[in-house]
Amino acid sequence: MAKKKEGREPGKKQGFIGMCDLDGGYVSPIKTFRDISLKNIQSLVAASRYVQTLIFLTVIGLFLRFYNLGFNSLWLDEASTYTISVKSFADIWQVTASGEFNPPLFYWAEHVMLMLGNNEIILRFIPALLGVLTIPLFYLIGKEFLDRNAGLIAASACAFSPFLIYYSQEARAYMMMLFFIALATVFFLKAMKSGSLTHWILFGVFSALAFWAHFYAFVMIAALVLYALIEWAPRIQTELTNLKMLVSGVVVFVVLSLPLIIVTLQLFVLRTSSAPTYGIQGLGIILETFSQISGMNDIAMYLLVALFVVGIIQAFYIGKNKAIFLVLITVLTFVISYILSFKMPMLPRYLIFLSIVFFIGIAISYRAVYSLWNTRAVVYGFIVVLFVISAPVLAGYYSGYSKEDWRGFSATLQQKTMPGDIVVSVPGYISQPLDYYYSSTKAQTKEYGATTAADLEKISSQSGNSTIYYVVTGDISAADPSGDAVAWLKNNTQLIGTDVTNAIYLFTKS
Repeated sequence: MAKKKEGREPGKKQGFIGMCDLDGGYVSPIKTFRDISLKNIQSLVAASRYVQTLIFLTVIGLFLRFYNLGFNSLWLDEASTYTISVKSFADIWQVTASGEFNPPLFYWAEHVMLMLGNNEIILRFIPALLGVLTIPLFYLIGKEFLDRNAGLIAASACAFSPFLIYYSQEARAYMMMLFFIALATVFFLKAMKSGSLTHWILFGVFSALAFWAHFYAFVMIAALVLYALIEWAPRIQTELTNLKMLVSGVVVFVVLSLPLIIVTLQLFVLRTSSAPTYGIQGLGIILETFSQISGMNDIAMYLLVALFVVGIIQAFYIGKNKAIFLVLITVLTFVISYILSFKMPMLPRYLIFLSIVFFIGIAISYRAVYSLWNTRAVVYGFIVVLFVISAPVLAGYYSGYSKEDWRGFSATLQQKTMPGDIVVSVPGYISQPLDYYYSSTKAQTKEYGATTAADLEKISSQSGNSTIYYVVTGDISAADPSGDAVAWLKNNTQLIGTDVTNAIYLFTKS
């Protein structure tokens, strides 16, 4: 055992040789909930570099997620969130049961938020807040998985991640899923160590909430359960206690998710009945996921993937089970996503929970550097590097539009149209973001939706002498893969304007 250093202040103890301890041996006075008091909290904040750094990272993360929250106008998916969220709780559930791509939990939360008002900030507030709260959860995951240093590095990766910041500023369910998956992972790791029934039940509860937020959360939940079974396989026949605790957590998940599980099975059959018309297929989903989680920067991706690989190798030296955890969840997620990409639309944002494993793997790699350079500066150095590689992407993100400018486009359209004119959305469902900003009642125009060439021809033939404006986005290629609608537009209309992002096009009849 290490000897106690003479003259140490109360509450301090000597760290183990070879371990990187930013606190210099300081021991937190808070061990259980009973220890929580103002005096102990003040002591912890004043003395612990880990707590101070985590607070700093969380505050920076809060600024990055709430800064310019309402700058971008709502795009199609966010407008769809609004369209669904204004419905009653029962109707929102019915929308899910009828084929909506997301479960109802996020829409229910947004329904409540809309009672406070209706604008971009209100609709994006929940994802932004959950994005901030996810930062300390990444710290807890890293701490439970390895140590507090890994926790800080993982938290910094979360705080500065352009990928997570982007989806923290989007009125969709991805950040809610990540938040609950992160909570579930914290209690999963605790349960694997303690075997506590309480921890397993909380794992089941938060896994269920993640599933109610997004269907694809099931992949991560299944991977965690599979890992537990693999970890305990050698001793299941002789030690059934841990297995019973795991089963208890799974039962809690199933009971809380049962109505949604039934709907999920029905929707899965429906969605895989035909080939997807958009999304990324095959190995592309793997490459694009790494690219986006790394911040949509090639140099950052190569560096972070290299650190992730180093982290996995380091995990083997620390404990084979840790490496299995990282590899199993990563490989299983990609294999499932690869297969499903040929059956249903697949996009990297569905795999947002992989950021947990990816950032933890990166965080573990600090051990390899620390073995060569024995100084606490290694931990701070990782934090600085993660900020530096994210800074250029974030500078570009905050300096311009990252979503279609429906607000500006609709204002222009409002000025162009005259009473009696016709506005056609192509494809028809893009009327959702258009109508959030454009009022056909105020402009005294008529609105129609069209997806196929036949739709366009019918509207044109019945328009008489009215001026027709066609609002078109790239979604037309997914809505009408045959290309007939695009060909009709080329032959019968002329381009008269676009939004500042060059993603929304305005045509008129030629």
